[in-house]
Order: sequence, then C-alpha cells, then structure tokens
Amino acid sequence: MRILYFSKDYSPHDHRFLSALAETEHEVFYLKLERNLRQTEDRTVPSQIQHVLWKAGGGLFRWRDVPRLTRDLKRVIKEIKPDLIHAGPIQTCAFLAVLSGFHPILTMSWGFDLMQDAERNEWMNWVTRYTLKHSTFFTSDAQITRNKAIAYGMNPDRTVVFPWGVDLKHFSQRFEDRKKTRKPFVLFCNRSWEPRYGVDVLAKAFVKVAKQRNDVSLLLLGGGSQANIIRQILMNGGVLDRVQFAGQVSQRDLPRWYHMANLYISSSHVDGSSVSLMEALACGLPALVSDIPANKEWIQEGVNGWLFPDGNADILAEKILAVIAQRKKLADIGRAARRCAEERADWKKNFAKLLEAYEQTIQF
Repeated sequence: MRILYFSKDYSPHDHRFLSALAETEHEVFYLKLERNLRQTEDRTVPSQIQHVLWKAGGGLFRWRDVPRLTRDLKRVIKEIKPDLIHAGPIQTCAFLAVLSGFHPILTMSWGFDLMQDAERNEWMNWVTRYTLKHSTFFTSDAQITRNKAIAYGMNPDRTVVFPWGVDLKHFSQRFEDRKKTRKPFVLFCNRSWEPRYGVDVLAKAFVKVAKQRNDVSLLLLGGGSQANIIRQILMNGGVLDRVQFAGQVSQRDLPRWYHMANLYISSSHVDGSSVSLMEALACGLPALVSDIPANKEWIQEGVNGWLFPDGNADILAEKILAVIAQRKKLADIGRAARRCAEERADWKKNFAKLLEAYEQTIQF
C-alpha cells in the first residue's frame, strides 16, 4: 500500500509513527505542513520513509493560504498516487486532505484538536464537522476524543481507538529503594509551558508545598510561551533556587530524567492519552494528574497514581503533601504503574491497530 502520512510538524509522536511504518511492507511518504522553530524531535526521519518536499509547506499555517496549500497538495497527490492519506490534526492537515477531494482519508485526532481547537469559535466548529463528515475513517488515542468526534458527526462505525503507547524497553522501571530514601523529594514535569498544559498551576502549587516542607524540589523540562509567567510565580514565591530547569531533553536521554524523580505531575487542562503520562507509568513513576477525562482513563486513584481537580493549585498542593507523607507506599504504586503500562501502553502491540485501521479505511 502507498501511504501519504500528512502531519503538521515533526514531533516525537511523528517519529514514533514513521519509525514503525518504516518497518512494514508499505511504501510511506511523509509530508509536513509547517516548520516549527521550537521542534522537539532531534532524530531524523527514518531512511525508509520518503520525505516529500513541497513548495507550499514550510511556513506557519494561515487560513488565507488554504487555497494555495490545497492546490499544491493536489499536485503532490497526483505525483505520489497514494492508496490512502493518513492526516491530522483535524483542522489543518485533515481539512486540507478533505479539500483536495482525495479518497480514502484516515483522519487522526491529536487530542487538542477536538478537546480545545474545535470549540474555539463557530468557524473551527464548522471546519471540524466538515472534515469529519468527509473523512473515510477516524482514529484517536482516547475514548473521550472518539466521543467528541462522533458528536461532531463522525460515523461511530468508522472509528478506532488505541493509545499511541511507548517503547517499554526504552522506558523501563528502575525502582529499587531510591524513591523511598532519596532526599529531597523530586517532583517532575515535562509538559510544554503552554496555556493548555497548566504548568503555571503546578508552579503555584509548588510554592505552597515548598513553604511547608524544605525537602521538596521541582524538576522541569522543556519550555514555551509561558516561561516568563512560570518563572515569575516561582521567583515571587521564593522557591526559584529549588527548581531545576533542564530545558529540552532528547528522547534517548529522557528515561534518565523520569528515574530522577519521585512523582510525575501533569496539570494539563486538555489531553488525549498523554504519552508523557504513559512514559512515567512505564518507568514505574507514580503520577499525580488533573482529573480531565483522558487522564481518568489511565489513573486509578491510590492504585497507580492520583487525580486532582483541574486547575486547582490549592488541592494539587494538598495532594503532593499527602503523597510525600505516604512515600513508603510509592514502591507499590510504582509497580502498579508499570503493570498498567505493560497492559495498555505497549506501542509495539498498539501500533497493530493502526495497520488494521488502514485496511478498514481502504475498504470504503
């Protein structure tokens, strides 16, 4: 099968999909819509994947460019002659694929496109409905996003859900006794510093925790548009010296950072099945996450982690203090986390569902 994989950027998620597709018998072409100056993936596109360069792509997506992008996409399709287009996010790549008139199209939600972008205004709502109505098949990584897609008009019989998952060998449990004895107690977050991920909520909670305990530190990876806001919260709270800012970390080195921590925290306001959460679980790292629907699909309170009310820094701080107070139980929580990842987040097993979705898509 000739597959055109059309994505907005080149992220670790794209690398994961393309690397797996490179090992199949399919002939895969990769088309990227934008060039992100803050690209977080430092690994190259797999050599078995044919990276398509097109004159229309490369800049930031703008609605006024849709006619030009659609015309050039039609040209690319005519040259490649794919059997199927795998496209997402919904309001950019999948929308352009639909406008091209090509069939069949497997539209893939990236979580935020349905949980946030589709609700921004009437235009985005219409684009979402139009794209899903004209998509042949749909896939997402969480039940909540599937439900949203159906509410926007996607045929429920043409959907498949599978968590994208992680490499369980790369993200492995290395628990031993360090999490029971290590001081200080290390809180870890590697979500982007963008409004949708709520790292500012974590910063506010950490200030409250640090005032009550002097044996707690915060480890933050990444960066983003809220950098000044987050640093200001920490500086005003007098805790900046208890925060380690590690910047961007390669996927190769990422497990080591999970292993430095005692507790993974995500204050995200919107998510599908979070890959970073699955990475933490795979590393045997207990998780404390916002109680948004997708997180509740993964975390069972007090079994493999904990939940807190989305956006509530006060209760997040209380939860952190409660976890520290029961740190002797964290080894058991961590083992349950790893079991959860082995049962549900194995990328090698879950990827097979994408191949099944391709087969189903071309039947329509």
